[in-house]
Amino acid sequence: MTTPTEPPSTARPEWELAEGKPATMLVPRFDTITDACAWLASVESELRSALHEHGAVYLRGLPLTGVEDFARVRDVLLPRRTPYREKATPRSSFGNDVYSSTDLPPAQAIRMHNENSYTLTFPGLLMFACLTAPEEGGATPVADVREVLRRVPAELVARMRAMGWVLKRHYSEHISVSWQNAFATERHSDVEKYCADNLIGWEWSDDGDLKTSQLRPGIIRHPKTGAEVWFNHLAFWSSWSLDEELRETLVDEFGADGLPFETGFGDDLPFTRQELDSINAAYEAATVRRAWQVGDLMLVDNILTSHGRDPFRGDRKIVVAMGDPVELIDCLPTVAPAGRTEQTA
Repeated sequence: MTTPTEPPSTARPEWELAEGKPATMLVPRFDTITDACAWLASVESELRSALHEHGAVYLRGLPLTGVEDFARVRDVLLPRRTPYREKATPRSSFGNDVYSSTDLPPAQAIRMHNENSYTLTFPGLLMFACLTAPEEGGATPVADVREVLRRVPAELVARMRAMGWVLKRHYSEHISVSWQNAFATERHSDVEKYCADNLIGWEWSDDGDLKTSQLRPGIIRHPKTGAEVWFNHLAFWSSWSLDEELRETLVDEFGADGLPFETGFGDDLPFTRQELDSINAAYEAATVRRAWQVGDLMLVDNILTSHGRDPFRGDRKIVVAMGDPVELIDCLPTVAPAGRTEQTA
């Protein structure tokens, strides 16, 4: 006598927990995305609990075949969407608030960061999915920034806790994203209103380029779990993160204040390559990754977890959606956000 198999619609998730890999939920087999979405709705609370524990959750085995399937899953798991603000890297839009993860060159690694850590409202959850798996590389590594905070040298944590971090941007169609693309407008007045409303200092150059500067906290608390985290783009956008030859070329041509991005602590003391290396070491020690397969989906708690991208070879199509917007003020920031100008920087 055989034991009847539990129907997929009522099956409980199986979990795979392995060192060096994100927590992975093994999804029962479904013939249609409709059935899969119904099942996901039934296990959503378990997924949320797992996210609070692990920071990121992989789902393997979903019948995802295209952008429309991804959008349907997004509407189940991330019903409250978050717009992409203050655009910084090239992305393709597939409509319905679904984007490519990034369109930066395949050979370029993307360092760890929390999405939109520099905005006053940011996504609480990110959702990635693989529609085309690369031949080699191309994982989306993630790191628990609770652990990163524990591993960053104490003197750097103290500086961040007391002074926050500063992001300076130079918007130019020649070396970075244009301000028209970043702010989705052709009018200076729209940009100035956005900056004023969002505590960003701004300055127009004689050639029409835009420079901005903003002070942000780099340590916050998760609004639901209360966990304290390392939450910023300090390492990601530091000029020390550039290839050394490229950095020297850009500084020679545009000057140190003409780089597309620059970061530092809010105390305005120099941020050194050695300090960058120590922060990246903390990220690396907390990083886990899993090679993408077609149909894989990953949910990321954007406050508890940073993410990046490994270099890759071959075609790769990873789509992303953002949801569950969170207000910075609800995260008990250790430093109040503020706009900066050249006079106050």
